[in-house]
Amino acid sequence: MARIASFHLIEEPTWKAPLATARLGLDRPRLGRVDGLRFWRLMGTGRSDHTGPGADLRRTALFAVWNDESDLDRFIADHPIGRRWRTVAAAWHVRLRSLGGHGTWKGIDPQEGMEPGRGDGRIAVVTRADVRLRVSREFGRAGREVDTELRTAEGLIGVVGIGEAPIGRLATFSLWESMDTVREFAFRMPRHQDVIRQTRDGDWYSEEWFARFEPYASSGVWNGRDPLADPMSPA
Repeated sequence: MARIASFHLIEEPTWKAPLATARLGLDRPRLGRVDGLRFWRLMGTGRSDHTGPGADLRRTALFAVWNDESDLDRFIADHPIGRRWRTVAAAWHVRLRSLGGHGTWKGIDPQEGMEPGRGDGRIAVVTRADVRLRVSREFGRAGREVDTELRTAEGLIGVVGIGEAPIGRLATFSLWESMDTVREFAFRMPRHQDVIRQTRDGDWYSEEWFARFEPYASSGVWNGRDPLADPMSPA
């Protein structure tokens, strides 16, 4: 079997926010020892559907690549972290097949060797970048403008800002109705195009990764619903 990816959004009740934040550190050694887990990044999240500055301390995210689907099944069923997910306030899980992309994440192409997906249905997109410190303020201003444009984009089902650090190492996970709507936002939204040119001309990123996926199975809830099963309003 070929590799697959997964994305997990985990939300604790407000009173457990300090524990959720602590687990961003405490869970890392345990994830590093999981059989079949090829690549992973454990991250904090932004507030609601905003991808600009700010953090929701109750919520964490995991992006992972597995040697095959049985490794993910075993992790969810048997590993202490997977078992814990069944006791949290809310959790949403989605399985992903590769639809291509470009760049690297910490020097690795996470999509290498992944099972190819079909691009004729809904699409998941992961973007991430290491932003150079010298342009952090300029990036923040541009990011707020693109965030407004993104959240009003036609075909967007849901989006969450994610990141490995509050400043500099930032990412997004988004769901779209189709590949056409992804392209419409990427290539025709004016402020997004301006920022792409700025990042390239100004060498804003020391590393970046853009990847598209087929979200082929999901479970749980994100803001009270499964956005792939009920995509009519934004998550």
